[in-house]
Amino acid sequence: MTKLRDYFDEMVVYKDLRNNSFFSSLGLPAFLRDYLLKTFSDEYGNFDMQQVSAFVKKYIPKKEDWMSIKNRIVYENQPVQLLTRISIDINIKTGEISFAIPDFGVSEKETMIEPSIWETYKDELVKNGETWGIIKLGYRPPDDTVKPRLSGKIKLVGFKNFCPYTVDLDYYKEMRSHFTIDEWIDVLLGAIDYNADGYESDLQKLSMLTRLLPFVEKRVNLIELAPKGTGKSYVFGHVSKYGLLVDGGKITRTKMFYDANRRKPGYICGPDFLAIDEVKLVNFGDENEMRSILQGYLEYGTFNANGYNGESDAGVVFLGNIKEEKMNEYEYMLGELPTLFQETALLDRIHGFVKGWDIPRMNDSLKVTGWALNSEYFCSILHELRNDMSYSAIVEKLVKGPDDADTRDAKAIKKIATAYLKLLFPNVQSEMDVDKTEFRDYCLIPAMKMRRIIKLQQGFIDTEYKGKDVPFFTVDD
Repeated sequence: MTKLRDYFDEMVVYKDLRNNSFFSSLGLPAFLRDYLLKTFSDEYGNFDMQQVSAFVKKYIPKKEDWMSIKNRIVYENQPVQLLTRISIDINIKTGEISFAIPDFGVSEKETMIEPSIWETYKDELVKNGETWGIIKLGYRPPDDTVKPRLSGKIKLVGFKNFCPYTVDLDYYKEMRSHFTIDEWIDVLLGAIDYNADGYESDLQKLSMLTRLLPFVEKRVNLIELAPKGTGKSYVFGHVSKYGLLVDGGKITRTKMFYDANRRKPGYICGPDFLAIDEVKLVNFGDENEMRSILQGYLEYGTFNANGYNGESDAGVVFLGNIKEEKMNEYEYMLGELPTLFQETALLDRIHGFVKGWDIPRMNDSLKVTGWALNSEYFCSILHELRNDMSYSAIVEKLVKGPDDADTRDAKAIKKIATAYLKLLFPNVQSEMDVDKTEFRDYCLIPAMKMRRIIKLQQGFIDTEYKGKDVPFFTVDD
């Protein structure tokens, strides 16, 4: 798209996912791949494969390489640099500051941070709970000459924040004004690696973009049921460095909220969103215990676990596969999910349902080929937009409904509509800037439809909800 390069010149990269087996073989998340493309490509989108390979070999090792890396650090006394994510821990009792490297299984107990590094980079290190960066690791050997004895630790001796672009939110908002809504939808799809021309309808495009709502608005809780192969895991697990995708298995209260033994917050603390994949197969441990704490969190964004009072603004997204014969919102669709979801109180706190069967199964025609927004830049923009409260104020002024509307329904519809507004019309500054027809068609009506499915499913669980619909909201003229 020529217009895209004209207005976002420094923020675009040439993506060729259909033909480029080189990057697919590396298995990198989209934001790392686009960083490399931007770093090592010329103005025509051609990149130096040897330079990229050398960079990956040096800075992005595989998990199985960690033992050899540790040997270099500990026994060969060699500093090692990695491009990875780290999390910071501040021990309240001792005041010690340490870090973890989740992707390599390195815990806070094994590490320390050089005081000079902490003083220089502490704001960047603690900003988002987890931080991506190029880290330099060294080793502090054990010392038996002091009391108490000092144990050996891997130490952080260098740090460079991984943020290839200056995120100018005002510029992004301004540039949106140069695109029609149809053009902008295509831009957004390219930013997350999808080819707009591969979709057969606007419905398919918008359904795919609905997955981005938790990226751009705080505490958007969704459930998506979709056929296999529609890209759920890719969008939530590979596009953004600010989210967290958890694959099935056992997800207990300890893992999700707070581990009292390790004194460590769980999955929910830190990311912009927590996506739980293969939810049909998840074992939630004590479901009564999980239901209680999860309901409170979905409602208020706070929780109490083993005496620990925590809070987070992460949305929760439940992802699951669905059989073709169950793809009907007018029939009960949740029967194969854990019993946790067979209760209206929990379901009521999920804002909307995503019909994943409206999204086509992944194929080569859907893979982007051409100039597109850099995924790293784009998701950094969405991350920043989460803190902009002006959009919710606009929605409050625009959206009108009955005075007796159910509070949770109204909250859910307005929250989803706000997320759509940020995603599709980030350039609006007040309700006067909003095209009322476009807002109704692209924000409000989709929000009501997503909430209505939740209401319908509640009716299959409890007769109290049977036949009840969501309130009808309109756009104030």
